[in-house]
Amino acid sequence: MSDIETSDTDHDIDAEDEIPDVTILEDGLDEEPVIESAFDRPGRWYIVHTFAGHEQKVIGALNNIIKSRELNESIYEIYLPEEDVTEFKSGKKVTVSKRMFPSYLLIRCEPDPEIFYVIGSTPGVTGFVGAEKTRPTALTRREVDNIIRPIVEGVEQPAAKRRLPTHEFEVNDTVQIKTGPFATFSGHVAEINEDQLKVKVLVDIFGRETPVELDFTQITKL
Repeated sequence: MSDIETSDTDHDIDAEDEIPDVTILEDGLDEEPVIESAFDRPGRWYIVHTFAGHEQKVIGALNNIIKSRELNESIYEIYLPEEDVTEFKSGKKVTVSKRMFPSYLLIRCEPDPEIFYVIGSTPGVTGFVGAEKTRPTALTRREVDNIIRPIVEGVEQPAAKRRLPTHEFEVNDTVQIKTGPFATFSGHVAEINEDQLKVKVLVDIFGRETPVELDFTQITKL
């Protein structure tokens, strides 16, 4: 009898020994951050091609169709990808919004042939990108996230990478300096530093060609 009792006791001890170590964490300490991707919204994303410069007209026309036909539950969102670009016009630096993909729109809608027809027949629309007969090809999650940056809860999003500023200068261009100690001097562009928005101009000073570093706004093309 004692042997049986001892055996039972040993069995209980072994069972306790086999219980793996478990660390109990406070609520929320080990949770993954919530990531909101436009891909997870209702419907699917498609790319629509428009006539050049007709993006806003198509958006307006399609919004009117959605309202008049009560298609809010079928066509959810129209997205025009834009980015801020620094340009230099007449020697002045300006920041303007530019189309990332001119003549293209992203539309989130239900994958319904009737809805595809409504969108495709909107004035200014030439068709869907990647269309296979009457069924366009939807964008993948990676494609959507590359265009519409996902939102991560509690994490500050880095600024979208901007394109290099556009300007009218090229190496070997003849330019005139407008401001500074070398104002009215002319020279040739030797280097262009788009990251720092500067140029190096070779200026003839006392018969000697001297490099002068200037801002884009300090020179004008001759």
